[in-house]
Amino acid sequence: MPETTYNKPSSATISELKNTAARLRISSIKQTTRSKSGHPTTCCSAADIVSVLFKHEMKYNVDKPLAAGNDRLILSKGHAAPLLYAAWQEVGFLKEDPIANLRLITSDLEGHPTPRLPFVDCATGSLGQGLAIAAGMAWVGKNLDKSDFQTYCILGDGECAEGAVWEACNFASHYNLSNLVGILDCNRLGQSEATNMGHDFDNWSKRFSAFGWHTIIVDGHSVEELCKAFWEARQQQDKPTMIIAKTFKGYGMGDNISDKDNWHGKPMSQEVCDQICSNLEKEISNEETMFSGPPSPSKFSADLQEYSSHKVSLKTPPSYKEGEKVATRKAYGTALAKLDSDRVVCADGDTKNSTFSIDFMKVFPERFIECFIAEQLIAGIIIGVSCRNRAITFGSTFSAFWTRAYDQIRMGAISQTNANFCGSHAGCSIGEDGPSQMALEDLGMFRSIPGSTVFYPSDAVSMENAVALAANQKGVCFLRSSRPATSMVYQNDQEFSIGQHHVVREGDFAMVIGAGITLHNALEAAKTLESEDKKIKVVDLFTIKPLNVEWLKQQAASANNRIVVVEDHYSEGGIGEAVSAALNQTDIKIHQLCVDRIPRSGPPAALMAMFKIDAAAIVEKVNSL
Repeated sequence: MPETTYNKPSSATISELKNTAARLRISSIKQTTRSKSGHPTTCCSAADIVSVLFKHEMKYNVDKPLAAGNDRLILSKGHAAPLLYAAWQEVGFLKEDPIANLRLITSDLEGHPTPRLPFVDCATGSLGQGLAIAAGMAWVGKNLDKSDFQTYCILGDGECAEGAVWEACNFASHYNLSNLVGILDCNRLGQSEATNMGHDFDNWSKRFSAFGWHTIIVDGHSVEELCKAFWEARQQQDKPTMIIAKTFKGYGMGDNISDKDNWHGKPMSQEVCDQICSNLEKEISNEETMFSGPPSPSKFSADLQEYSSHKVSLKTPPSYKEGEKVATRKAYGTALAKLDSDRVVCADGDTKNSTFSIDFMKVFPERFIECFIAEQLIAGIIIGVSCRNRAITFGSTFSAFWTRAYDQIRMGAISQTNANFCGSHAGCSIGEDGPSQMALEDLGMFRSIPGSTVFYPSDAVSMENAVALAANQKGVCFLRSSRPATSMVYQNDQEFSIGQHHVVREGDFAMVIGAGITLHNALEAAKTLESEDKKIKVVDLFTIKPLNVEWLKQQAASANNRIVVVEDHYSEGGIGEAVSAALNQTDIKIHQLCVDRIPRSGPPAALMAMFKIDAAAIVEKVNSL
């Protein structure tokens, strides 16, 4: 319940908070001076904010920074990493000396925070992404855990030029995330010049208010004002809060640096560092103060159970009839609704009736998140929801539109996220909608993500199995689904595993590799070729990454070491490149059929014929070998 009256902190508390802010500035400056790189001025602008958060406002267990019931903090302005390291050292958790170890290749105290550190939920540094992740965490607290932990996000004013920030603002107010508090470190200066709104606080407040946020304008260097603002934010019951803090870049570093241009990302010389730190040390009060630890999480939050993940399975196995035609996008929705875990959360971008995540929503509306047409937001939200192992997340949209969120996805890999992405409407086989809707780059994009797993199911049975495998897999997973309905390739009891490929038709003249729609084209071609006395081996990869290289070599050897790869994707980054790279040290001849230029609108069959990835083109290619 909200408190009725505000109790001002004691003079001893205020003195400790001011002293802490000074120590945080000293540490940040010394860290960056020793490493000869970093951003001391942006650390100094936010030092008072971080002091109040860590020593007065946030409720957390110092010894268990990522405990489920703790308040959360996302440092969206990740270049202020030294400030975060100094804070965790200040409260007694970080034993590694940040002054000596910042940015060393042997240290986890990197230039921007990553989850290599046991107090970091997600990697930040690519600006504009932190608020969406924080909103995902707040959504979990309010809707899944139903807990009272708060989520805080420190943003820079410069990063608010990113549209992703406003997507997150829109989301947070739509879902009434009163447990989300943003802190805008409005220090006026960007990297190369002043930000577009500078210290126009009336304008800042109107913008956040227009997005449905409660706004509070404070002096960001007054710990007294900050304490009251955070208290006021906790009283909110129906909307998120943005604390707009007037700060100065390089505050406390002297008149030659504070609020001056051209000091972004510039460490001090040792002489200047020593002088500034000497002056800051003089500001530290000699009054006896004591930090007894941050406020503890409420009993309700402290008792929040750590989610122990079990192997997630389909409640019932696939149950398709022989000859039945079902689109893999439809099977995706069917499988989501069948996963036997109450921790599965699905997000979509107003395409749920096309990706068929709507089938999950109909059964579990409380675990479905509508992000509307904002693909960067979907990525940020599911990364945030999956933090601290609170949920198994799936995000879906048209596969082509994931390209808009590529930066969030690559940062998700750095964040060690286990988020799953599904892309429907892959390739030119979607037909008349035209090239703007056709995903022809998506396999290359997701293959390039380190540690990713890329599924490309070819029928409903394999798609259901892919969803179950993705739910248990670590790292970023991508599931590519197709628009057209296709026949069953597999029996309902077929077993699948990651990196396991399948021979779906035997032959020895050549090996044709397909995936998704092109597997069906290959099977059709095989019938034609058999009537010409040429039996081809047809292989379904199922996972494009990883590939089982030894298995592919063995299968190719039994088919004259001749491979034809046929795919509904551009050559660059697609299945042909993946197979060629895997087998580049062999004598295997690899021929590629793919979409070789920008398509146009037209019937699916006509488009696949135009780009020579249909059955007739496969027959022609095999006959030419």
